[in-house]
Amino acid sequence: MSDLAELSVTDAASAFAKGEVTAEAMVRACLARIDAHDVKVNTVIRLDREAALEAAAAQDKARAGGVALGKLAGVPMMHKDMYYRTGKVSTCGSKIRRDFTPTVTATALQRLDAAGAIDMGTLNMAEFAQNPTGHNAHFGDCHNPWNLPYCTGGSSSGSGAGVAARFFAAALGSDTGGSIRLPASICGVTGIKGTQTRVPRTGVMPLSFSMDNVGPLTRTARDAARVMTVISGSDDIDPTAAPEAVPDYEAALTGDIRGLRIAVPHEWFFDSADDIVVTAFEAALEVLKARGATVDYVACPSLRAIGAYVAVVSRVEGATIHANWMRDHPGDYAIHLSGRLYGGYAIPGTYYLEALSRRGALLRQFCKEAFIDHDIVATPTLRMRVPTLAETDIDVDPAANWARHMAVSANTRPFNYLGLPTVSVPCGLDDRGLPMGLQLSARPFGEGRALMVADAYQQDTDWHARMPPLA
Repeated sequence: MSDLAELSVTDAASAFAKGEVTAEAMVRACLARIDAHDVKVNTVIRLDREAALEAAAAQDKARAGGVALGKLAGVPMMHKDMYYRTGKVSTCGSKIRRDFTPTVTATALQRLDAAGAIDMGTLNMAEFAQNPTGHNAHFGDCHNPWNLPYCTGGSSSGSGAGVAARFFAAALGSDTGGSIRLPASICGVTGIKGTQTRVPRTGVMPLSFSMDNVGPLTRTARDAARVMTVISGSDDIDPTAAPEAVPDYEAALTGDIRGLRIAVPHEWFFDSADDIVVTAFEAALEVLKARGATVDYVACPSLRAIGAYVAVVSRVEGATIHANWMRDHPGDYAIHLSGRLYGGYAIPGTYYLEALSRRGALLRQFCKEAFIDHDIVATPTLRMRVPTLAETDIDVDPAANWARHMAVSANTRPFNYLGLPTVSVPCGLDDRGLPMGLQLSARPFGEGRALMVADAYQQDTDWHARMPPLA
């Protein structure tokens, strides 16, 4: 434990519970790393230094007094700046909400507080969570700690970059089209979006009512399992939160995937894929096969319709949420976002209703194609190598950069429309030293199975343990 900031969630919680470290020491180690390096990465929007140290001291006192400890006691965390906390400004990465002070605290934050986690503040993000690359015209772009000119993925850019840089052990992000899994893959960490409605969205800035997801970015699948166990479950305030009982996801991480059947769709996920990405993905499959899993390539023709409908739903729902601000403050949006929102207003209502009404049928069709004889769907998280910030900046050059910008999230978006639990884990470094990701999806409420496969993969690889040069 030469640097306490390098402890994972489960290692930090274990060391704290055993009395090997104090919460205050872990928080100070994280603060020191932020102070030293965040000027280059730009992950932090609000750093609650004194409040975090006070919360850490309270956890240390509770442990000394023999108080029962929560699953995350003493663990330093920060969160995407769209999780509301009463009395604290939540900018949502925007100019419009630069001074917004909520009067509620997000259910997910309340559950982390109750589990003993230490909240150190809020993180940079794409404006109103509508960007897959991590650009932000108002607070500055977030930079990839593996190579600063490269993008972090978005919209949970600060969450992915900060976990990778060891600024904190874990962070909450949100995922409407891949915004947890993209920064997880691009920054070399683990990220999961659960089944649609698995985690309550109370007190979280909305983007798309029918596709928003709350979830963590962490170092390991085991870390993600522990955080998901804490934040998942029904919520009296959020009627959309699923009532299904929450299992102990961490307890399911046995490493035994003998006989598990993995499907790899022929369609969509490999369109114009970079060779190095395909090679890394195939190598990851070999690791899983060596543990006893079987792999089959399957036909999933439903993906073409799914890929078209997901864009309709997200654009119309996003434009609806922003209608009043777009009328009153259109100049306060970055160019790329205002253009995206105006596009949403141009989509006919009949197209939107068609996309919604076909959703259940396409979910059944995809499950029949991919899951009837299989347990997991595996794909690359990105088809492409990590692009630079300049190559994906559509405010500067939309004509040249738009296709590359949208290609970043091509492989993640379908699972938001389908509402399926999906995890991304690091599976290699490309020829420029940037991370690549393996994406694993399961049936509805199959988070435990996806995490079990992710953890089994990490037991035989060390990509998740590697630190970027900045760290």
